[in-house]
Amino acid sequence: MVLSLLFGACSPAWAARDYVALEKRLTPEQMQATGLDTLNAEQLRLLNALLSEENRATVEAVRKDDGPRVTGTLFGGAGLEPVTSTLTGNLRGWSRGTVFTLANGQRWRVTEGDYSATKPLGNAKVVVSPGKISGWYLQVDGHNPRPKVQRAD
Repeated sequence: MVLSLLFGACSPAWAARDYVALEKRLTPEQMQATGLDTLNAEQLRLLNALLSEENRATVEAVRKDDGPRVTGTLFGGAGLEPVTSTLTGNLRGWSRGTVFTLANGQRWRVTEGDYSATKPLGNAKVVVSPGKISGWYLQVDGHNPRPKVQRAD
């Protein structure tokens, strides 16, 4: 439980750093408030070792993730790679909350935009690409509106 609380909100940028011992990152007040000040030296060493191993596992998992990632600057889309695939099933349109499943297994949820297709599209080709400033947009081949999307998995 403690491990999931400490690492649940872990982002790739944070995970890339080396592990910092609890007693170095928490104030004495925080150590006391969490009860960590009651641990003896061996217990604290063991907890830090467990957290350090969890940190290494998180870093490894982030490196193995095949989803889109930031590799360059944030603005202007530099370093962001588009995802090209096809939609599974028929597309009849979308609205906020619609989840698209791609043939590559990725799932993307619409966060902005509405559209109704005049006729269902089967296995439509799509490109999910980064916006100029932020976010990701899904482009359905042959259709102009591009909903803003985020990873749903």
